[in-house]
Amino acid sequence: MIPREIVLLGSTGSIGTQAIDIIRRNPDRFRVVAIGAGGGNVDLLARQALELGVDAVGVARASVAQDLQLAFYAEAQRRGWATGGFRLPKILAGPDAMTELAEWPCDMVLNGVVGSLGLAPTLAALRAGRTLALANKESLVAGGPLVRAAAKPGQIVPVDSEHSALAQALRGGTRDEVRRLVLTASGGAFRGRTREQLVGVTPQEALAHPTWDMGPVVTINSATLVNKGLEVIEAHELFGVPYSAIQVMVHPQSVIHSLVEFTDGSTLAQCSPPDMRLPIALALGWPDRVPDAAPAVDWTTAHTWELRPLDEEAFPAVALAKAAGEAGRCRPAIYNAANEECVAAFTAGDLPFLGIVETLERTLAEAPDFAEPGTVDDVLAAETWARAHARALIASGADRRGA
Repeated sequence: MIPREIVLLGSTGSIGTQAIDIIRRNPDRFRVVAIGAGGGNVDLLARQALELGVDAVGVARASVAQDLQLAFYAEAQRRGWATGGFRLPKILAGPDAMTELAEWPCDMVLNGVVGSLGLAPTLAALRAGRTLALANKESLVAGGPLVRAAAKPGQIVPVDSEHSALAQALRGGTRDEVRRLVLTASGGAFRGRTREQLVGVTPQEALAHPTWDMGPVVTINSATLVNKGLEVIEAHELFGVPYSAIQVMVHPQSVIHSLVEFTDGSTLAQCSPPDMRLPIALALGWPDRVPDAAPAVDWTTAHTWELRPLDEEAFPAVALAKAAGEAGRCRPAIYNAANEECVAAFTAGDLPFLGIVETLERTLAEAPDFAEPGTVDDVLAAETWARAHARALIASGADRRGA
C-alpha cells in the first residue's frame, strides 16, 4: 500500500493533534508531507515537523519564523541529533502560508484552521485538485457559494462528527431517496432550560459543557445553539438538501451523531462514543475506514438514548441560521462574524447570555443588501461590517433585553 500523502493545516490545534495521533498509528496508510499553524506554539510545531519528517512547515504569523527555526534546532538537540545531521523543512511564513501549503503536492489537505483564515486555503486546495478533509466551518458558512463553485463532486470530505455521520448514513440510499437530514445536538450546558431560566446565566456556567471538551468559543456556541445553526448551514452546503428538510434534535448522550430519513420511511443513524478521532480517521481514509480509530459502543451493557425536539423559543439560533442561509447574500458570514463578537462580549461580561442571539438577529436585520460573494474579499468585507455593527450594538447597550 502506498501511503496517502497529507498536508495538515492547523496541526497544533485539537483536530490537528488528533489527526497526527491517527497518522502516527497508521504509518503504512498515511504520510504527512507538510504542516501549518497560526504560530502560537512554535515548540510543538517544530516537534511535529521533525517527528513526521515533513517537507514544509507554515506559520501564519511571519514574526515567529525565526522563533520556529530556533525551535527546530532546540528540538534536534533534545533528540540528540548532531548539528547539520538533520534536514530542515522549508519554512513558509505570513498570511499566505496556509494557502501555499494547501497547494503543496499531496493527495489530501486536512483543513483544521480556525476562523475565516481557513477559506482561502480551502479554495486553493480545491482548485489544485486535492481531496479536502474539511474541519473549518467558516469555509462553508461564510464562503459557501465560493466553495460550491470550486469543488468537484466528492472532492470535500467532512470532518465534523455530525456531517461525517450524515455522509456515512447517506451511503444507504441515492440522493433522490433522501427526505430529511436530522442533526443531533448535545443541547450544551443549558439544555432543558426555558428562556426565562436563561436570564442572568454566567460565562462560567456556559463553559460547563456536559459531554465535549472544546474551546471556549465553541462551548459557548453550543450553549446558545449557534454552533448547531452553523452546522445546519454546513449540511445544506455539503449535501445540497434544502433548509426546510434539515432538522435538529437534542440528544444528551452524544452517541447518535446524526440521522438520515429516506422516502420509504426508514431512518439510518451513525452511532459511536463522542470521540473526534473516528470522524478524523474516516476523513483521512475516505472512503475506507481505519481499523480501531476509536473505541466502539460497548454492546455488553444497557444503554438509554434520548432524542428531543429543539425548543426554538428558548434557543432561536438554529431558526435564525436557517433564515440567514436561505437569504444568502453574505448573511451566513454576517451571522458567524457577529456571533464571534457577541461571544467575546459575553465572556468579558459586556453582554448577557440572551443578548448574544438578540444581537445576531438585529445585526442581520440591519445588514445592507450585500451581493452573493464572488471573491474572498467580498466575504471579508461582509464580516468586517458585521463585527463593527455588532460591537456598536453591544457598546450602545441596545441588546441588553436579555439582562
